[in-house]
Amino acid sequence: MSATLVREPVRRLDPLERLEALCDPGSVQPLRSGVVSPRLGARAVAGDGVLGATGSIAGRPIACYAQDGSYLGGSLGERHADTIVRVLKTAERARIPVVAFVESGGARMQEGTAALAGYGRIFRHTVGLTGVVPQISVVSGASAGGGAYSPALTDLIIMTEDAAMFLTGPGVVREALGEEIDAMELGGHRVHDHNGVCHLVERDELSAAARVRQVLGYLPSAAGLPLPLLDGVGPEIPDPGAVVPSEPRRVYDVRDALGGIVDAGSMVELCPRWARNVVTTLARLEGRPVGVVANQPHHLAGVLDAEGSEKAARFVSFCDSFGLPLIAVVDTPGFMPGSKQEHAGVIRHGASLVRAFAAARVPKLTVVLRKSYGGAYITMNSRDLGADLVLAWPSAELGIMSARAAVGIVHRRELRAADDVDALRAQLADEYAAEHLRAETAAASGFVDELVEPAHTRERLACALWTLAGSQQ
Repeated sequence: MSATLVREPVRRLDPLERLEALCDPGSVQPLRSGVVSPRLGARAVAGDGVLGATGSIAGRPIACYAQDGSYLGGSLGERHADTIVRVLKTAERARIPVVAFVESGGARMQEGTAALAGYGRIFRHTVGLTGVVPQISVVSGASAGGGAYSPALTDLIIMTEDAAMFLTGPGVVREALGEEIDAMELGGHRVHDHNGVCHLVERDELSAAARVRQVLGYLPSAAGLPLPLLDGVGPEIPDPGAVVPSEPRRVYDVRDALGGIVDAGSMVELCPRWARNVVTTLARLEGRPVGVVANQPHHLAGVLDAEGSEKAARFVSFCDSFGLPLIAVVDTPGFMPGSKQEHAGVIRHGASLVRAFAAARVPKLTVVLRKSYGGAYITMNSRDLGADLVLAWPSAELGIMSARAAVGIVHRRELRAADDVDALRAQLADEYAAEHLRAETAAASGFVDELVEPAHTRERLACALWTLAGSQQ
C-alpha cells in the first residue's frame, strides 16, 4: 500500500513579511504607513491596506509595496492608491526598480469613482516608468479588475501557485454569462502560465521573493545604467554540437545546446510554457547578462508562429529597454503556414518581431545552428536586419526553404515525368542545396560573417560582446 503525500498548506505572509523576504535584512523603510481612509470611519486602519517602502536588494536600492488581501480584500481606495503612486514617484526620482506584491479585489466599492481615479493614476505612472526602471509584480493572491491590469502593465509578472488574476471574477461571470467556474479555472497560474500573461510561477511568496532578487541581478537599476557583472563560469557542456543532431529534421531541446554557450546555471527562462516553439531566457556569458531568443525544435519543429513571434518580440523589446545584449540562436524551418495562422494574425505578430529586432540598439548577435529558412531567416536577427555579428555552424543551411521543398516547386514538371521520383528528387535537392543553401555560400556572399565550429561558439560570442561593450556607453 503506497503512502499518499499530502502537501502542507502554505502560510500566507503579511505585507511587512513579504517586503522583508524581498529586501536585504534591515533595509525596509516604510512610507505613509500611518495614512487612513476618511471614508471608512471605524473600519479605517493605518496604511489603508497597503504597505509602501524603500529597501535594497544585494545592496542596490529599490522601491516596493505590498497589498494586504486580508483587509477589505486588498481593495484599492484613494489613500491606498496615493501610497502606490508615492512609491512609483520615488522610483522615478531615484531611478530604482519597483517591486509590487499584488493582491487586490479591485476598486473599493465604498469609495466609488475616487477608487477608479486612483487606478487611473497608478496606470499612468506605471506606464510612465516603462522602459525607465525595471518593474516586477508578484501576484500573491486573488486579483481582479484593476488589480489584474496593474501588474499587466509592468515588465514581469510572477504568480504564486495559489494566486489568480482576472478582469471579472467568478461571481460576475456567473451573473453575466451563466458560466460556473472557480477562481483558479478562470485565472489561476495554470491559465496564465500558458497564455503569456505571467512570466514565472513560484510555489509561495518566499520563493517568489527569491526569484525577484535573482531576476533583478540581471538588470540595471534603471535604463542606461551599467549591467551588474559577475565573474564568468564555464558552460555546462564543452561542445553544444554534441547535443544537436546533424539531421536537420530531428528534434532536440535547444536548451541543451544553450548549455554549451552560456554560463552554467545562469539561465532564467521566461514564459517557459507559453509558445514553447520559442525559448526566451535571461542568461550570462562570461559573467555578462544577456537575453537569448532561440527557436525550439522540440516543439513544432522550431517554426515561428503568431504566439512565438509575439513572445520573442516582447522579450527583445524588454532586453533593449534595459541594455541586455541579445543573442539569437536560430534553427527554424520558417513561419508556420496555414489558415489558422493567418487568422491568428501571424503577419502582424511576425512584423512585431521584425520591428523589435530592427529597432533594438543593444549589441545583437546571431548564430545559426542547423537551418534558417524563408521569412524566419530575416526575422531572427539577420545581418540585413541589423545584427552586429552573424555566425553559422559549417553544416548549417540558409535560404528560402529546404532543398526538398524547393525542388518540389522549381522542378515539379521533371519530377512528375520521372520514372524514379525519389532518386531524382534527392539528386536535385543535393544540387539545389549546394548552390543555394550551404553556409559557405552565405558566407561567401557576406550574409554570414563567419563560420564557426560548434565548440568555439561560446568563445566567439563572448569576444564579440566584449568588443561591442563600448557601443552601450
